[in-house]
Amino acid sequence: MDLELQRKQTLRRLMKYIKPYRGAFILSIIGMIGYAAVDSFFLSQIQTLIDDGLTDQNSRILMIGALFVPVIFIVRGIFNFVSSYFLSWVGFKVVTRLRQQLFEHMMQLPVSFHDQHSTGDLISKITYTTQQIAEASSRAILILIREGAFVIGLLTIMFYHSWQLSLVFLIVGPLVAKVVAVVSKRFRQVSNRIQTAMGNVTTTAEQMLNGHKVVVMYEGQEREADSFKEVNNVTRNQNMKLVIARTLSTSVIQFIASLSLAMVLFILSFPDMLEELSGGAFAALLAAMMMLLRPLKQLTNVNSDFQRGIAAAQSVFEVLDERPEIDQGEHRIGRAKGRIEFENVSFTYNETDAPALHEVSFSVEPGKILALVGRSGSGKSTISNLLTRFYDVECGKILLDGVDIKDYELKCLRRQLAVVSQHVTLFNESIANNIAYGAMGSVTPEQIKAAAEQAYVTEFTDDLPNGLDTTVGENGVMLSGGQRQRIAIARALLRDAPILILDEATSALDTESERHIQNALSALQRDRTSIVIAHRLSTIENADEILVLEDGSILERGSHQELLESEGAYYQLYNLQFSGSH
Repeated sequence: MDLELQRKQTLRRLMKYIKPYRGAFILSIIGMIGYAAVDSFFLSQIQTLIDDGLTDQNSRILMIGALFVPVIFIVRGIFNFVSSYFLSWVGFKVVTRLRQQLFEHMMQLPVSFHDQHSTGDLISKITYTTQQIAEASSRAILILIREGAFVIGLLTIMFYHSWQLSLVFLIVGPLVAKVVAVVSKRFRQVSNRIQTAMGNVTTTAEQMLNGHKVVVMYEGQEREADSFKEVNNVTRNQNMKLVIARTLSTSVIQFIASLSLAMVLFILSFPDMLEELSGGAFAALLAAMMMLLRPLKQLTNVNSDFQRGIAAAQSVFEVLDERPEIDQGEHRIGRAKGRIEFENVSFTYNETDAPALHEVSFSVEPGKILALVGRSGSGKSTISNLLTRFYDVECGKILLDGVDIKDYELKCLRRQLAVVSQHVTLFNESIANNIAYGAMGSVTPEQIKAAAEQAYVTEFTDDLPNGLDTTVGENGVMLSGGQRQRIAIARALLRDAPILILDEATSALDTESERHIQNALSALQRDRTSIVIAHRLSTIENADEILVLEDGSILERGSHQELLESEGAYYQLYNLQFSGSH
């Protein structure tokens, strides 16, 4: 798409966000025009003050002027307040709406999008980039309208006093327009680079903060500092390029304007021209010409602000234009029976990668336990990702109670599932709120406590001053890995879904905790379909069926005893883990 056309489309789209607040926006425009009109009116009275007041020594004119000046500045101040306040109000309303829309849209985007974009870059769009839209666009609109109206007012004064001399300034118009067009392209390019650079700054900072313990442990401070210094310098360089482009364009435009002013003074030196103008008219004309340089400078600078706002808006709209998760299913149920079938399912994460799953078929009857074992990368977690529809199958299909999961409404499908992963995500809230997070509908403190007791969460919360109301810190930083996992299991218990997915759910537990949790999980798995992804084979001995995966395919299947008797891959894995005791 043509860049200029894309810019215009972005501007039109941005203006739609202003539409709901058009009343306040119109008030701000009135304030801007009023402000410029007051300044122009004040300048237009210079001739009267000089010719009638000073030259004719009319004290009454000077007395009126003395009373008139404070009133003018009071009116000017009112117009300035109205324009600034209402424009800022509209700007903050727009940025708040954009931020909310961006935040909500990011939650609806598929997992694959988040896998391909850094968290820091996405956070930067919500915080920095949206703010740039408000700041740059508000400032640009303020200067564009207010200084533009002032330029019109000044040109009117100039033409009123001498249209011949004023024509000189109109000659420079096309030259100024050409300079603005050339630098506009540069502004857009640099502004786009600044958005990317700021995203890199946020990403690098976020990585250091998230991995602070690793950085300190492995003496990575210097490496991280160098990495941040590099992206920080890129941001500085891009900002300096914007400053250079802005300063040079302003200087060129002011030089062009100064040449026209020099030409005006040269023409005025002719006697015929001097006879036509009175002292007051000449002073007013000269003042208007001199004052014209300031708004011309600001109107040139506003271009960089405007382009920065457009670049920021394009960056935000790119994310908003990303397609959300496909949710075209209309099938709804209250509670599934829990029969799961995989029919010749194949899936690849990236086109260049080897298939994560290749023609995998199996079924799990309601209330039964299916265990998945295999080396890392064999496809165990992929089965979980496909069943929850974090990703969609490429070939084959997955059925729940005989219905393709793509035909289910997405929310309805996920309500049938409770997932406990080895990577536990906790929110910076109380332990009770974290347990209740996955509950469907409202829950009572008694229900939360019951789930906590079942998952042995109360074993450690009873020793905390605030018990279950203790805040866990960002992602549970105040808790051990085992404690975090118990909270995740309590969350799954409270969700009470008919299908349970346990992805290395006991990997972070000590032996005693694991024994307690296994008892809780046994109770939880009763009358529920369970898919257990396990590394410790001792946790799956009671599974109804075990699938041994290798390179995305099923290598072996059967019960624990059957697989041991066949002395295949499972037998070898089992002997490796229990060689000390078997």
